Amino acid sequence: MRRLALAISLGLGLLATSAVAQSGSTPIQLEDGDVARFWTAYDAVRAADTPEAQKAEFQRLYIDAGTPGLAAFMEAKGYTADTWLNAIRAYPAYWDSVRPRTALASGALTRLEGHLERFKALYPDLRPAGIYFEVGALRSAGTTLDDKVLLGVEMATGDDSVDISEMPAGLQRFFASYFASKPLDNLDLLAVHEVVHTQQRGERSTLLAQAVYEGVADFVAEQVTGRMPDLAYVAYGPANDPAIKAAFRRDMAGEDFSGWLYNSADNAFGVRDLGYYVGYAITRGYYDRASDKAAALKTMIELNYSDPAAVQAFVEASGYLAD
Repeated sequence: MRRLALAISLGLGLLATSAVAQSGSTPIQLEDGDVARFWTAYDAVRAADTPEAQKAEFQRLYIDAGTPGLAAFMEAKGYTADTWLNAIRAYPAYWDSVRPRTALASGALTRLEGHLERFKALYPDLRPAGIYFEVGALRSAGTTLDDKVLLGVEMATGDDSVDISEMPAGLQRFFASYFASKPLDNLDLLAVHEVVHTQQRGERSTLLAQAVYEGVADFVAEQVTGRMPDLAYVAYGPANDPAIKAAFRRDMAGEDFSGWLYNSADNAFGVRDLGYYVGYAITRGYYDRASDKAAALKTMIELNYSDPAAVQAFVEASGYLAD
């Protein structure tokens, strides 16, 4: 386990864990031990003679020995031992080729230390969180559950050297596009985005609320890291804003996120995750209009998504959907 500790006072450098703990800092913990445990289990699965033996070994060596982060990842993504075993059996070339790359995930640590220190400076009320590097079963590169950031390094460390040839055509297209975005280079940015989610509260029942939720995380992560992810919606959104805005207005009160969020390009634009762009544009508009930037950042992070009136007030204050 690695521990990142953030100084509580502005202007202080990153201190040793023991010194910071004495000063009452807010710790962010990072744990990556599950990655090595996965590959131990993987080797045991490949060596086992029967499906029953494979399952028993995987359960014992990975799931039972895992961190709270692994348990949270399983809960968040509906993983079972069979989920992993089915993926391992279906795509052995993928797993063998991505294996050496998963060890590169820890390289994001140096950048992440500085980002989390800046996050604490921008938002002094930052609450404790844990960042867990996991090996999932190809369902998520990053998600959260409560105070845990859960990063799926079997996706987040991939590039065009990873063999996706055994996958169905749709998955091949998705992974080719995703790996072209250089996820490993942006793993620190993804981690900060997900840390923002650990600070947010309230269930989102409409597309509008969910888009704002994601847009706030993108915006705050940009303020912390100085950059946005290398994903299609980041460039496509501003270049096609009027048409996107008009289409979003028609759908925003509904509960259907498809076509707008979470990798679906089934929309009139053929571009994934344009809901992130709309949420970011709303958040940017709110921030740009605010006279007190620190207060604006605090408001957006602490917005209660269970309160439709609060969400609507935030959107109206942004001015984005007004014209």
